[in-house]
Parts: sequence; C-alpha cells; structure tokens
Amino acid sequence: MDRAFKIPESVLVVIHTPARSVLLINRADAANYWQSVTGSKDELGESLRETAVREVFEETGINCGPGTVLHSGLKDWGLENVYDIYPRWQHRYAPGVTRNTEHVFGLCVPEGTPVTLNPREHTAYKWLPWREAADACFSPSNAEAILMLPQFGP
Repeated sequence: MDRAFKIPESVLVVIHTPARSVLLINRADAANYWQSVTGSKDELGESLRETAVREVFEETGINCGPGTVLHSGLKDWGLENVYDIYPRWQHRYAPGVTRNTEHVFGLCVPEGTPVTLNPREHTAYKWLPWREAADACFSPSNAEAILMLPQFGP
C-alpha cells in the first residue's frame, strides 16, 4: 500500500546473537549512517510486532514471522523513544508532523545467521560486539537501545 506520508510510529529492532554481537546496517540514502533495523508502520492498524517482523525481513532477509524458528526470539522491550524527525527526512511526513514515536524490540538470532540486504535501503552490514555497535550508531536512541542489551538479551 503506497501512502502519501509516513506514519510517525515506528519500530527499532536490535538484532543480536546470544554472545551479544549486534547487526548494524548502513543506510543507502546517508553514507556512514549505521543503524539497527528501523521502520514505520505501513498502516494504522498494523501491530508493532507485525511492523517489526516485516521490517526485519524487508531490510535483512531474516524471517522471524509466526511459525518460524526465530519468532520466539523477537521480544518487545517495552521501551519507547519520542524524538524530533531529522530535517533531511521531514518531507516524508505530513505537514506539521515533527516527532516520531519509536518502539524498541530485540531479536536474538544464532551466530552465522545469513543477511540479505535490500540494496534500495542499505549498502552494507556488519556484526559488532554490543558496545562497539552502540558507538558506531548515528542515532542516539539506537545507541541507547544497544547499550540496554545486557538487560533485555540472553
């Protein structure tokens, strides 16, 4: 479904291994903008969990939907970040919308889980130890979420 404007409610999914290696992906539209999986709801009725499953698959090729082995590894961390939308992406939202609400999830995957990027969205990926991953993120809320991994992860 094509929307004229993005819905200002999104998910952030910290994908990690049991050893706390964290997957970061580099945005195609912003060089050296390393981040976890993020994305907005496609429609108002889409649940946050559905958004997380869809975005993880679209951006990494990792399927964590219902009925998959990885589905039980997708956890809602119960955290919410409200932040100002970066000016460079403001045009994607309706006039007057300046803030986004982001809901944080974690996804634990086995070491060696294959990653297939969508080249329209991301140009590269890397697995880093969690503290290094937090340091590499351009987004402060993403870095903070990664630093909470020991509290929420295995």
